[in-house]
Amino acid sequence: MTSPAGPPPTGRGKGEQQRLKLLAVTACPTGIAHTYMAAEKLSQAAERLGVDMKVETQGSIGAENVLSDNDVSSADGVIVAADKDVDLSRFAGKRVVTVGVAEGIRHPERLIEQVRTAPVHGGGSAAGPASGEGSGGGSDGSGGGKERSVTYKALMNGVSYMIPFVVVGGLLIAISLSLGGHTDPSGGLVIPKDSFWMDVNNVGVIGFTLMVPILSGYIAYAIGDRPALVPGMIGGWIANTGSLYDSKAGAGFIGAIVTGFLAGYLVLWIKRVKVPQFVRPIMPIIVIPIVATTVLGLFFIYVIGQPISWVFEQLTDWLSGMTGTSAILLGAILGLMIAFDMGGPVNKTAFLFGTGLIATGNQAVMGMCAAAIPVMPLGQGLATLIRRRLYTEQERETGLASLFMGLFGISEGAIPFAAARPAQVIPANMLGGAVAGAIAGVAGVEDAVPHGGPIVAVLGAVGGVPMFFVAVVVGTVVTAVMTVALVDLGERRRKERPMGDGSASEPELAMVGAGTGAGDDGAARGGMALAGGLAQRVASAPASASATATAARARAEVEGSEAPAGGSAEGEVLSGYLNAQTVKVQLDSADKESAIREMAGLLAASGKVVDVEELVRSALRREAQGTTGLGEEIAIPHAKTDAVSAPVVGFARSVEGVEWGAPDGTKAKLVFMVSVPEAAAGDEHLRLLALLSRKLMDGGFRERLMAAADEAAVLGVLGEIR
Repeated sequence: MTSPAGPPPTGRGKGEQQRLKLLAVTACPTGIAHTYMAAEKLSQAAERLGVDMKVETQGSIGAENVLSDNDVSSADGVIVAADKDVDLSRFAGKRVVTVGVAEGIRHPERLIEQVRTAPVHGGGSAAGPASGEGSGGGSDGSGGGKERSVTYKALMNGVSYMIPFVVVGGLLIAISLSLGGHTDPSGGLVIPKDSFWMDVNNVGVIGFTLMVPILSGYIAYAIGDRPALVPGMIGGWIANTGSLYDSKAGAGFIGAIVTGFLAGYLVLWIKRVKVPQFVRPIMPIIVIPIVATTVLGLFFIYVIGQPISWVFEQLTDWLSGMTGTSAILLGAILGLMIAFDMGGPVNKTAFLFGTGLIATGNQAVMGMCAAAIPVMPLGQGLATLIRRRLYTEQERETGLASLFMGLFGISEGAIPFAAARPAQVIPANMLGGAVAGAIAGVAGVEDAVPHGGPIVAVLGAVGGVPMFFVAVVVGTVVTAVMTVALVDLGERRRKERPMGDGSASEPELAMVGAGTGAGDDGAARGGMALAGGLAQRVASAPASASATATAARARAEVEGSEAPAGGSAEGEVLSGYLNAQTVKVQLDSADKESAIREMAGLLAASGKVVDVEELVRSALRREAQGTTGLGEEIAIPHAKTDAVSAPVVGFARSVEGVEWGAPDGTKAKLVFMVSVPEAAAGDEHLRLLALLSRKLMDGGFRERLMAAADEAAVLGVLGEIR
């Protein structure tokens, strides 16, 4: 049982029994470098101040140095330095300071002082950037920027869980339509009711039906933890079921985003309500889910749902009044509506409007809709192919599935992209949809069935097939080009934004050496000066990737350093993943991209790189997500890619330094590159990064690394990493 907090501890006594005993938890969203940097900084500060401290790290390889019940019971206070949710329920009754992970790196001594008078934690289940519980002093970048970061991470959490449902549901529907569907004289693309392919289609429909509540539920979960999952999912189901609030169409994924955030923050608010002690145990499993689900469900049905129904009716009446207007204008408007919310009320209004006119003999309106329907998934899929570096591996895989769904007129294939980047993707979708609809309208394209996409043309339901495909292709290209331009612009603005302005969508990277004394800084500078003198004696090597690889092989042959890949041979460090072949004492490159190419060539000398260019692209894509320049003249570019056949690590120094976008403004002089194949990426990639991050916190280690005279000396210093 946790002992309650007493008076503010002083830690000033002379005996060992009177030393201040603190605990700490460090965690960051990726769970790689900053988690361990903060842990090292806090431990070092505690040692200097004469404080006993145990630090639990919650990295991507799992929790390490886990705090036991005995640790918590005997502790005087707890520091939580995290940019992700951390369970605080075990610290009930203890003085707790919660800050961002950057504060643990920048100001460890300040946090140790703050915990002496920090408020006692009341027993809430989680804290992170959103909660603000028990804060004993926020980080410098708090405020609006931190809240935006929470919003971004919650949205990404929902999207990541939704993607499998979109892909599985969409592909099963597409397969069933292509292999078991046919046009029906009465209208529609149908699958025989009692056939095998109808069963496949039904399974796919279930996947599609679940994707919207999954999106909502896991957005809520990221904000309010487990108690928010049920109200989030039920709220998403209600949002997507228009019949519950007298609407012909549900609110779709946009409604799910709304209910997800409403559920998450509603649960956070309920958690803050003071309740009797005997009620607390049932709050997270009974009271909070029931109250939040009921309130949110009724709020959507009676407050939000009615306006959605009204909008649906007004849009239908408005479109009915436009049937005699210009075909190009009507086509553009229908394309805009089809592309806006992909299954939501605006999309459904346009679709049902076109469907209703088929029975009257007017098939041209449905032709406009049919041309616009596939443009969004095709355009987003194409965007992932023409500018791969802007997308994660998961997004690129989703892009391929989106292309396939687009061929079968399943516009929902673009929803993951729209949910992740609404400000960039939705306008691009709408522009492409408008172009496709306008071209189909002016060309008089007709569609005899209530479905869209190339599949209906292949099955003979479209009149004016050549212009139908022209409309689809042009709309797709416009969507893809516009998406790439807007996403690229957003990335450039993010990179140009000052690191401390608090508006970045991801937590800031913190200085590695912040909080160290002047002596450490002087030692580092002395080491660099010594390295500068030594570097003058190092012969320069070719700058290209292939030439670098050749030079590294030549060095290995001269020194006889080539060793088996197993990693047990002399001259190999970091489990055998780094040896003399992958060490270079002087980088030739002057900018980051060139340095990454040079490092990729260095790794190629190991014989473990099967595609140097793909390795470079993977590393640059990782840089686009956030700089790997850690500060204190260190950079650790890394990549998970099948461009390598086995884990490999390279190291190089740059006397002049390479601009890497580090938060402290220093140029990178110590550059490590780590790459592992996708199949081995799970623990090995993160373990290597964790080992490096921990050791690089040691100023003496960095000094020795800069002062090493040649590859053999560098390997000797790197051999200290355990």
